[in-house]
Amino acid sequence: MISSRFKKYLKLISAIGLFLTLFFSLNHNAFAVVQGNLDQSFVHNSVMVLDNRGNVCSGVVIRQDVVLTAAHCIATASDWRIHWRDESNTPILVQPKHVKIHPQYNSKAIKNRNISIDMALVKLAEPLPSQFWPISLSDIQELPAGDPVIVAGYGLSDEKNSKALGKFRSAALSVIEPYGKSKILLWLEDPLSGGAGGCHGDSGGPLIHNGSVVGITAWTTGKGRSDCGVYTQGALIAPQREWIESTIQSWF
Repeated sequence: MISSRFKKYLKLISAIGLFLTLFFSLNHNAFAVVQGNLDQSFVHNSVMVLDNRGNVCSGVVIRQDVVLTAAHCIATASDWRIHWRDESNTPILVQPKHVKIHPQYNSKAIKNRNISIDMALVKLAEPLPSQFWPISLSDIQELPAGDPVIVAGYGLSDEKNSKALGKFRSAALSVIEPYGKSKILLWLEDPLSGGAGGCHGDSGGPLIHNGSVVGITAWTTGKGRSDCGVYTQGALIAPQREWIESTIQSWF
């Protein structure tokens, strides 16, 4: 009979193995955001979020030791790592100290057409290195149709190529209102109809308006069976500021 301690040890080894697989799979010249560019304006405000189920997301640095990401990047796993490359290009993996999922997150929201706040916070045991710094959070409650927003992240630049992730990219999108105004969600599309937008791995990444984070990417869709290149949907930051700030305060 296998002891409970040995079972935990095997589980830990398995998780470490998966993180190492992700760790080395990101060690290549890859890019992110479909039809995006290599503008590095916000790379110092962003990290990657990996989990022990093989999922990859992006995250926003809002304090030197706190990362904001999408709830679905956290909810389906039991262990996570914050990932970046240091100034010598060495890959770094750090285990979070705390994670907190927004209480109104609903994993079945899209299927059941319910309201969901796809947002989570990650607290690190130690501050991020000086190559990173926090980005300001916007107080704007809603944006009118046509306003410009930058989507950024470490996700796929080519949906059909699983290796095409790991480099920070961004793209200029515009606000749309397919279902009218929303105080929870932000809908975006490529104003040039060129297929630019978020993709797998960009979830949790910043949506930037006038230099501040107005939302984080939560969901993307494309034409036909594609998941990328048409709409990018995000969770608005301003309506959730109270939850963000109260959660952070509870950790200190």
